[in-house]
Amino acid sequence: MKTMPVQLVVVELDNGRRGVFFGTPIVADTEGESEFQVEEVYFSNVNELPEGVGLAELSRIALAQFERQRKPWH
Repeated sequence: MKTMPVQLVVVELDNGRRGVFFGTPIVADTEGESEFQVEEVYFSNVNELPEGVGLAELSRIALAQFERQRKPWH
């Protein structure tokens, strides 16, 4: 079975709601936490996906949507 690196991001709001997001790593285990600061956060639309879609395909879809939405802002 082919593997790919995955990182989880957990976001907890002050109203108690929590979301867990899966994605490709942006911070390596070997890098110190003080080396990174969040610059911007983007949320995609909520999408209905076929059951059984793989993480690689999901990442591709999400990044493509991000790029389409980001262009007018910059």
